[in-house]
Amino acid sequence: MRFYNNKKWPIWLCWIALSLILTVSCAPGNPRSTAADRSINLTLSAAVSLKDAMENIETIYESKNPHVSLTLNLASSGSLRQQIERGAPVDVFISAATKHTDLLQEKGLIIEQTRRDLLENTIVLIVPKNNPASINSFLDLSAGNYQQISIGEPESVPAGKYAKEVLTNLGIFEKIKAKIVYAKDARQVLTYVAAGNVDAGIVYRTDANISDAVTIVETAAQNSHSSVVYPIAAIEGTKNIEPAKDLINFLFGAEAKAVFEKYGFLTINN
Repeated sequence: MRFYNNKKWPIWLCWIALSLILTVSCAPGNPRSTAADRSINLTLSAAVSLKDAMENIETIYESKNPHVSLTLNLASSGSLRQQIERGAPVDVFISAATKHTDLLQEKGLIIEQTRRDLLENTIVLIVPKNNPASINSFLDLSAGNYQQISIGEPESVPAGKYAKEVLTNLGIFEKIKAKIVYAKDARQVLTYVAAGNVDAGIVYRTDANISDAVTIVETAAQNSHSSVVYPIAAIEGTKNIEPAKDLINFLFGAEAKAVFEKYGFLTINN
């Protein structure tokens, strides 16, 4: 770079001017410093039952952290665990059951000190809005006056595991298992019931709350199934450990808590 004036500038003054120009041009607020230069991409794998709440929270989080781009990967907890086991690039994991986080922890795939219990949920029996089979309780399922009921696949879908526990606890699982239509996740159960493709389904209350096409007819007793707890943890090997920790802390904060509660989740203080 050359400097022109009527008088020749001293060399030391030129170096000072050059340093000032470089400092300004590299400052964070300068237009020449692009967002891409400063962005952090975080991948959050979360149980699909969190879909609506997390999409809301994603908007809030990114508005407060413009240097972070948050990618939501939503599916059944079992599918997400398997993705992580196969080496998927995930920074933070929220499961709808402790089982899948436990399995990852046993394999050294989570950062243990970041693990915390984030939320709780409840299990409900739902029917289509017009309830053609007149199902009004879990015990009505044993009467058999209906065609099909849907639950999540118990081995990979936590909601399905809880549903099977409820039905087993009531002594009716074996009696009705021929009528069960297994789904890939709780949202698919909700879709089946809302469309009238099955006569009833067992889902989380938070799932039922988002649809006007279904009716909750009974809430499962807490002692009829294991606790519905959503653990959260950062994944071992993440290249964004500090941003991942910041995200976890944000999800325990007042703004995220208000969103979770709006969608019917029970928040845990720890």
